[in-house]
Parts: sequence; C-alpha cells; structure tokens
Amino acid sequence: MKAIIISYSYTGNNEALAEAVAKELSLKHYKVTTSKPMSMRAIILDMMFSRIPKVDPLPAITGEYDFVLFFGPVWMGQTASPLRAYLNNLKRNPKPYGFISISGGADGGNPKLAQELLKRTGSQPVILLDQHLSEILPVSSQVTRKETSSYKIGEADLKQLTKNTLEIVNRVL
Repeated sequence: MKAIIISYSYTGNNEALAEAVAKELSLKHYKVTTSKPMSMRAIILDMMFSRIPKVDPLPAITGEYDFVLFFGPVWMGQTASPLRAYLNNLKRNPKPYGFISISGGADGGNPKLAQELLKRTGSQPVILLDQHLSEILPVSSQVTRKETSSYKIGEADLKQLTKNTLEIVNRVL
C-alpha cells in the first residue's frame, strides 16, 4: 500500500510527531502551509464560519497514494482549518485515510471528531488517534488552555507519542 503523510501544525507539536512517524515508516511527508500566517483571530473565524484557507501543496497531491495519514490539531472540536481542503478532496476522490492529532485537551476530549471527519470526507477514518497534551503535562489541580496551547513536546514525550502512534498505524499499513 502506497501511503503518504500530510500534516499541519500551529505549534509544532503535530509536525514533530508527523516527521517522527514518517521517518520510522519511510513515508513521504508533506507539510501544509497557508498563504497567510494563521493567527488566533483567523483560527476562531475559521472555526465559527467553516472557512478553509488557501493551502500548499494542493490537495490533489493525494491522488497517487492509496492511503492518506493526516496529522493536525483539533480546534474547538473540529479539524484544523488548513487540513479541510484535503479532507474535502477525499469526499470527491474517496480513499482510506487516518487522522492523528495532538491537541490541548484542557476542555476534555473531542467526542465529535469522528463525526466531523465523516462530514468532511464522506467516510469514517480507518485510524483515529486523538492524543491530548493535558495527559502529558505535569499533574496540577486543573490544566488550562494557556498551558496546553504553549506546551512544546520534548524528546521523551515525542518518543512515547511516536510509539503510541506506530502501534496503531502498523496494524493498518
């Protein structure tokens, strides 16, 4: 099976995980960039109005692959807006895919993520792994959004997250 990794990362955490997994699996990895830098204001507006920013590379890049593995954050319970063009492309050109995320988790899990992916792609993901920084951070009385949004995963965290991801991905690929 010819697979590809496509990732978007606002903080660098999802990017680090995507790079580590791509290296371990010897897969081609495309980093999604937006034509304009993402700001917190743009993120909020994208989530509220289901906007999709212009991205590079173009979503058609997935055409020559049998399986697409996405890495990206979940914002306000939804897939990060820069990945939406690729997810929408899968609706027009169906193929199996997976979605892996490192997101904050300060407000709890993302129970509607599978439903969001189904809406955008027209099919359920073969792999869905929603990991939260709130589970990695040192134990405190209450993990806040501020803590999770500024946290950069270190080598030990990355090693464990990569191991967790590979255990699931290797069952499919």
